[in-house]
Amino acid sequence: MSKKLFLTLSILFAISYASIAQKFAYVDTEYILGQIPEYKSAQSELDKTSIQWQKEIEVKYAEIDKMYKAYQAEQILLTDDMKKKREADIIAKEKDAKDLQKLRFGVDGELFKKRQELVKPIQDKVFNAIKAIAEKGAYSVIFDKSSDLTMLYASSKLDKSDDVLVQLGYKGGSGTKGGTTKKQN
Repeated sequence: MSKKLFLTLSILFAISYASIAQKFAYVDTEYILGQIPEYKSAQSELDKTSIQWQKEIEVKYAEIDKMYKAYQAEQILLTDDMKKKREADIIAKEKDAKDLQKLRFGVDGELFKKRQELVKPIQDKVFNAIKAIAEKGAYSVIFDKSSDLTMLYASSKLDKSDDVLVQLGYKGGSGTKGGTTKKQN
């Protein structure tokens, strides 16, 4: 009986020791990405494209509004066939505008694809750098401070954001998150 008790206590001790020995850290991916010039450039390009496409859609809706107001003003003078044709034209224009909006800004729209093309490779590099730091430092978990994860308190000693930047080839802000980041050659 005492052998079983000793074995059980040994296993419990080993499990509790293993859980105590886990190392944790966090990074702030928002800060990291903000320090990478390529990311800023990609975001700027996405913003310009988005604004351009939004203006294009707004022009289409302005045309529809103009058509609708003209239809309302002339409705009394139009025959039933002419009314139906104008209404069909307005509905068709509205459908085209909505389709264009969906094509540009929809879930799998062109903006999403462009973001995947421009930003995802940078995010993948950041993830791989975080993974390398986690493996090198034997961290069990690395949290992202900038995500929806609520961190009520985090010691700055656990912040590995600058280490990620260094891993990516940039000079980190030496732990202060305030330094200028430049690509190391």
